[in-house]
Amino acid sequence: MKLFSWLRPAALTLTVAQQQRLDQLPSAPTLGECSLREQRWVVVDLETTGLNLNKDVVLSIGAVVIEDGAIDFSQQFEQTLQRGNHKLGPSVLLHGLGPSAIAAGSDPRDALLDFMEFVGDSPLLAFHAPFDQHMLGRALKDSLGYRLQHPFLDVADMAPLLCPQANIREAGLDDWINWFKLQVFERHNASADAMATAELVLILFNRARMQQIHSPLNLQQRLSQWKRRQQSHSF
Repeated sequence: MKLFSWLRPAALTLTVAQQQRLDQLPSAPTLGECSLREQRWVVVDLETTGLNLNKDVVLSIGAVVIEDGAIDFSQQFEQTLQRGNHKLGPSVLLHGLGPSAIAAGSDPRDALLDFMEFVGDSPLLAFHAPFDQHMLGRALKDSLGYRLQHPFLDVADMAPLLCPQANIREAGLDDWINWFKLQVFERHNASADAMATAELVLILFNRARMQQIHSPLNLQQRLSQWKRRQQSHSF
């Protein structure tokens, strides 16, 4: 045994078909100068066993596509991941994914490959994106050895940036849904939350264009500037 070889993680066990699918995933995109309308966006939401970034795991993935300035109802994604050895915490009371639903879920490797094929070379949007980005990135690394490098924009930052008059920073998704008076009939499962977030995004993209933010790259730059200002004001 080589020195410290026991410290290395066990080799990932992918089938030939899974490895082929992994090898064929497109390269991560960079945000460009096309219009917000022309860009294909994937709005994602995750349900997890809890909020611990290092111990909890992804239970389900819901996503919807925004393309040509509208939600494309023909492009939706929803999968529950099979998890055999993870205890369910209080979060099950919100998302409703009980043991039977999780036991009937998909092999995490196949589910994650399905999702990344659905994403393709599109950037991602999520409400409180750092959490989803971290959890999804860790799931992809642990299950597939895949490094997530797709741009991930935070709708929770976009909203106060583009609508400062709302004066509801640190707000949750429900706060913004209520502020815009959106009619959302279902919440707290991955696909429903992704759809609610996508409806909010459409309003925010319209506000962005009114403020001369016309491209994905420009939006990313303005978000970065806004976050730096917020951080400087907090000291």
